[in-house]
Amino acid sequence: MGRISNLFTTVQAVGPVHHGVELGHGNSPRTGQPVINYWLGKLGNAQLGPIYLGGLGLASLICGLIAFTLIGMNMLASVNYDPVQFVRQLFWLSLEPPPPSYGLSLPPLNQGGWWLIVGLFLTASLFFWWARTYRRAIALGMGTHIAWAFAAAIWLFLVLGLFRPILMGSWGEAVPYGIFPHLDWTAAFSLRYGNLFYNPFHALSIVFLYGSALLFAMHGATILAVTRYGGEREIEQ
Repeated sequence: MGRISNLFTTVQAVGPVHHGVELGHGNSPRTGQPVINYWLGKLGNAQLGPIYLGGLGLASLICGLIAFTLIGMNMLASVNYDPVQFVRQLFWLSLEPPPPSYGLSLPPLNQGGWWLIVGLFLTASLFFWWARTYRRAIALGMGTHIAWAFAAAIWLFLVLGLFRPILMGSWGEAVPYGIFPHLDWTAAFSLRYGNLFYNPFHALSIVFLYGSALLFAMHGATILAVTRYGGEREIEQ
């Protein structure tokens, strides 16, 4: 039986590149030419590419790029479009949700409207990518474990940014987009409502978040452990 090199072996087997299993009818073609990378081979499969995006993957990237750009432009506007100050204050900049006075209504753009628009595109991006992950697994005859692990992390995102604000009647209860502002929100939450670590809904979300990370790690470790026997190509057998 052929043995494929990875972290647990000392020799890398370099052979013809593999273009992936044959795609069924109705699938978009894979993009990019596969290449062999020595350093990737130190960790697992040395081949990089080709990549399959499809319609759902492309939609996810577009929505994610729009959300990322809107966050960046709002942060840049908050420092009067000064690139130096943008870099210096990046960790403190944020895109804040609407003030509590607006409740669940649609506020002006500069009063949290941009936050709602970003949330819409970011949520769409996550759901498009989840659907892509699920459909790719089904199309290739794989298990859907990765998709459901990803769904656990999406659940945390929805709890903090959608479900909880709606149940409390105000978008102002949601988390701002930003690095330190997000941490400040966590501290303010504990001061206002009691220690966040005692909150059962927060605990449940963290379980799903860390649980999904654990499932990803276990899945990746399992595949890595059997690559020396060609385990990652089991779908072809």
